[in-house]
Amino acid sequence: MPRWEHGSEERLKQAALELFQEQGFEDTSAVQIAERARVTTRTFFRYFRDKEEVLFADADALKETLVHDLLQAADVSEPLRAVTRTLAGFDWGRLGSRESQHRRNAMIAANPRLLERELVKQHQVADGLGDALRRRGIDPDVAELAAGAGVQVFRTAYQRWLAGDDDTDLTTMIETVLSSLAVLVPGARSRPG
Repeated sequence: MPRWEHGSEERLKQAALELFQEQGFEDTSAVQIAERARVTTRTFFRYFRDKEEVLFADADALKETLVHDLLQAADVSEPLRAVTRTLAGFDWGRLGSRESQHRRNAMIAANPRLLERELVKQHQVADGLGDALRRRGIDPDVAELAAGAGVQVFRTAYQRWLAGDDDTDLTTMIETVLSSLAVLVPGARSRPG
């Protein structure tokens, strides 16, 4: 097996997803992932601390990108919309095909330990976005609520988008979920920060 090759990280991610799909997350080991990717187990651990990390490898970079994008947003006077626009504006295709994202999402939803980790990562994104809104001058309470609600709106729209068979884009899904939110809180208005 090669000791260290260009592209090892991507091959490890692909191998892990294939094995998780074929034999389940719990029944897959780091050794098997390394073998499938044609690298050493040591190479696996250079990239990932455990097999769970393969599913969450891009989380920190994603959070940094989203926070940066919100800090650069032209208008945050409607904080909830600013958060959802930022989330919708990210190129989710960079994380893989819609089908591979759907498989990843289903695998996480089926495993309580992975779901817990996913929810922690989402909470960290919401905290980062809330901090970005505060830095942009939004009232701290409004910033926290807008970031938390915005992440939840996005999560709901993202799951519908992944499960959908049509060509509806993510931005349209988010608008649909925001409309549902407006029904839940009739007469509610965004308060500028």
